[in-house]
Amino acid sequence: MEHIIIKSDVLIIGGGTAGCYAAVRLAELSDLRIVIAEKANIERSGCLAAGVNALNAYISEGYTPVDYVRYASRDAGGIVREDLLLDISVRLNAVTHDLERKGLTILKDADGNYVTRGWRNLKINGENIKPILAEAVRSKENVAVYNHVNITDYRYDASGVKGAYGFSTSDGVFYEFQADAVLIATGGAAGLYRPNNPGPNAHQMWYCPFNTGAGYCMGILAGAEMTTFEMRFIALRCKDTIAPTGTIAQGVGAHQINVKKSRYEEAYGNSTAQRLWGTVSENLAGRGPCYLETRGIPEQQETDLYKAYLNMAPLQTLKWIDSGNGPSRKNTEIEGTEPYVVGGHTASGYWVGRDRSTTLNGLFAAGDAAGGAPQKYVTGALAEGAIAAEGILNYLRCLRIKTVFGETEAGTAELEQQALRQKDTYERLLRKRAGTPNQIAGNLLNRPKNTAQGCTERPGLPADRITPDDLELAMQKTMDTYAGGIQTAYRYSEKLLDIAEREVCDLQTMLPDVYVADIDDLRRYYEVRDRLVVSRVLIAHLRARKETRWRGFQENIDYPGRREGYNCYINSVMDGDTVRIIKRDLIKMND
Repeated sequence: MEHIIIKSDVLIIGGGTAGCYAAVRLAELSDLRIVIAEKANIERSGCLAAGVNALNAYISEGYTPVDYVRYASRDAGGIVREDLLLDISVRLNAVTHDLERKGLTILKDADGNYVTRGWRNLKINGENIKPILAEAVRSKENVAVYNHVNITDYRYDASGVKGAYGFSTSDGVFYEFQADAVLIATGGAAGLYRPNNPGPNAHQMWYCPFNTGAGYCMGILAGAEMTTFEMRFIALRCKDTIAPTGTIAQGVGAHQINVKKSRYEEAYGNSTAQRLWGTVSENLAGRGPCYLETRGIPEQQETDLYKAYLNMAPLQTLKWIDSGNGPSRKNTEIEGTEPYVVGGHTASGYWVGRDRSTTLNGLFAAGDAAGGAPQKYVTGALAEGAIAAEGILNYLRCLRIKTVFGETEAGTAELEQQALRQKDTYERLLRKRAGTPNQIAGNLLNRPKNTAQGCTERPGLPADRITPDDLELAMQKTMDTYAGGIQTAYRYSEKLLDIAEREVCDLQTMLPDVYVADIDDLRRYYEVRDRLVVSRVLIAHLRARKETRWRGFQENIDYPGRREGYNCYINSVMDGDTVRIIKRDLIKMND
């Protein structure tokens, strides 16, 4: 593989919402050399690739940032970093107005006021929100973007993180990114569990299917402290399309009803987890399927729903129109998705300081990668990107001062050897195939299509060869069966988790035997590695919280209620091959 070294002051891994905004803020506040490395293309990547129809975090008139902190804390059962949430909340309106200046259409009434959907939501036309952010990045001369580069590991030594390693998914080049500071702004982890829809429709899920937990995995392997993985996110969504239900529930005031047309939501509670738990419980009691009560809504409301979903989940509009049963004619059936680990909706992610620095020197985290602050949504990710940018600037100022006084090292032979080992790892995985990297990349155009089972056909592939797809399907079945997936109504026990851990560990031992045919397979190999590592840590966190804190999201049948001693954060650090659990006291706004 060709070896290319890219040097910068700041490396941003992940060109999604938080990553793009952090780059823009860094460029506005400094003349630093900034590099974004993105696995896809920042024009249409991450959670906002298909757009969004609302900004779910905004402080409306009559409310304060403290109100938002309290809302998020209540929704998360009190297991939040209130200090981090407050830092985000005070910036929500400012980043919203900045996004509007950059070209986002926020709907307004006849008096020119924002059209709200509840006290913290704004209606928008957000199909083009990601291109708007990408254009803002491209307008900054001191920001360079490397699209289609899959980052797999940090470049680090005893003094901290100093860049990252990855490879181009288009031409097979090995990239060594050298930087003084690194921001991890990748997405959370989808695809750990078996999804609602099988085979070629497996991508039809709530969370971006290309977010594989890579950022988490890199931090875990490097020894970073992680937090609150056990607070999984399980979305309540429209059946089959997995489109958001909040658009209907808040947009037209639709209630959740069971098959007997009884409104059940009040019996279970109205938090995000409780709405899911209520639906699961009604199904288990034989009163399913469950619906959002939309039948009989006015024609204008139905039209508004069609338009709203075109901005973020067009398949739902297409399904309504194709079937001839729009929401006014038929109630909308709902179901829960498979579990995800994601720091934008829950508190999962890196353990960070108020400047968004992680426990690894030189490494910062924002957006879905940063833990402790749930309910960020789009504007929260923007705010956290800005906070991280300011934290990085302060870190680099201190680093420059230390350099002047000779307190830092310019580079080490250890890092040079590390880069060679990383390059050799990529090449060793590809060694069984024939051809140059360019020829291998070209072969992607001729790859066979997926089979109905979701695995890629390999003409002439020996029967005993394991593909990345094979390993991923085995992992998803294990997690679904033993770690609280859809099959068990999201419930688990310590004995089931013991089985899950053994099987996930067994699958990890098979990684060296995975058949990597080309550069695309190399990407998929690392995606499976990422998911297996995140699954290990998730299992350890689920086991460590010996209570049920969030019914629906995290239901431990050995400990069905909340317990004394667990009003705390469950954190972890990977020591060798062992996940070491750390319990930390809660941090409040005034601490």
